[in-house]
Amino acid sequence: MSMSTQIVRPAGAGNETLAVLAGCALILAVAGTVVTLRAAPAQSHAVAAHQLDARRDLTAAEQGIYADLRIALEEIDAERAGAARLPAVAALADMGLPPFAQDASSAQRGAHVWTLLADGQTQGYLGLSADSAVAASVLLRVAAPAHGHDHAEHATEDQPDIWMHRSAQAAPAALDAAQLTRAGWRQVVARFDAGVTRQQR
Repeated sequence: MSMSTQIVRPAGAGNETLAVLAGCALILAVAGTVVTLRAAPAQSHAVAAHQLDARRDLTAAEQGIYADLRIALEEIDAERAGAARLPAVAALADMGLPPFAQDASSAQRGAHVWTLLADGQTQGYLGLSADSAVAASVLLRVAAPAHGHDHAEHATEDQPDIWMHRSAQAAPAALDAAQLTRAGWRQVVARFDAGVTRQQR
């Protein structure tokens, strides 16, 4: 009776590993294709020559003033309550409302001197900068409560009508957009592209 020896090798995992890796590669390829096809194109909205982009073209101090004026406009509208005349600068300063209140923050942002201007149906707050290297002079135009002739030029409800001039040392001769542009004033606008926010669909 002869003895025979049979060698039984353990089941190899090589084929199974290859199958798993191939499956993972297939999933990644499909996912990458879907993401590439569904990605929104990067859209950038250029601003006009007479405008400044609120995110890209302003100094840190100017961005702070711009943000303060956006908030202040709500308080100004509430104080105005349909009256023809805007609240006085002194009243806004007494309320502690930035940027009209004279405090350490205003001093660091150009120490603007604020005055109330009026030009027909248009009124505005002018802040002349004491240091144009830190921040430009600023103008917040506010339309009349009624539908005046200049109303269409003014900003929408979600974007205030703010202008800046980096070398202005005196009040503008007029507050209409055309004359402000000719005098070197530039309107500040907020433009958002795909890199900042996604449009809701």
